[in-house]
Amino acid sequence: MKDAFGTPQSLLVLGGTSEIGLATARRLIARRTRTVWLAGRPSPALETAAGRLRRLGAEVRTVAFDALDPGSHEEALGKVFAEGDIDMVLIAFGILGDQAHDEADPLAAVRVAQTNYTGAVSAGLVCAGALQTQGHGSLVVLTAAAGERARRADFIYGSSKAGLDAFAQGLGDAMHSTGVHVMVVRPGFVRTRRTAGRPETPPVTTPEAVATAIELGLRRRSETVWVPGTLRVVMAGVRHLPRPLFRRLPV
Repeated sequence: MKDAFGTPQSLLVLGGTSEIGLATARRLIARRTRTVWLAGRPSPALETAAGRLRRLGAEVRTVAFDALDPGSHEEALGKVFAEGDIDMVLIAFGILGDQAHDEADPLAAVRVAQTNYTGAVSAGLVCAGALQTQGHGSLVVLTAAAGERARRADFIYGSSKAGLDAFAQGLGDAMHSTGVHVMVVRPGFVRTRRTAGRPETPPVTTPEAVATAIELGLRRRSETVWVPGTLRVVMAGVRHLPRPLFRRLPV
């Protein structure tokens, strides 16, 4: 169960090598989270991430999880929940894709959609059901500010995140009054290894800043969190720009 300050005692990160997911785990461990599950494809990177968290004082376990194999999600994630209650689930997996390449290769574009949307829908429903069965818990879903309005530069990725955002909002409504708290987190451009070399779109943020916002959102029982917070106002303006004007923006 969560402590008096809303800090989860147990955490499941879907996307166990995600820099945002690991930054969140580190921050919560410092705030008394004691059990962490890292779910991802088995790899040296996943084991290295687990080892680093163990050195911070948490009990850390890994579980094999593949976003592109929805048929395995119920069994894989069921093993985690069978070991004991999970106070918080963080859906942190996803891929950016390569817009120029993916436009010319529909199968690559579909892989982006299947990872970011279909895989997250499957895992989200499995975890929401398990949280509802145990009667409590938070499901935190990382979407993206890019999903607020499709841009020419990344509309394949943006559309996948837009779908996930809409799904997570609806799931939050479905879970209302069940004891399950669903929180949507919409970061802007995050400086990570996977975004290195890509043009930065201000305002820019970091995995640590996203982790801080997630912790604060949990304490406040927020339903939607923008990172940084100024993005809420910026994207409200972008959302309502006339389309001919929006096309002229350097985005």
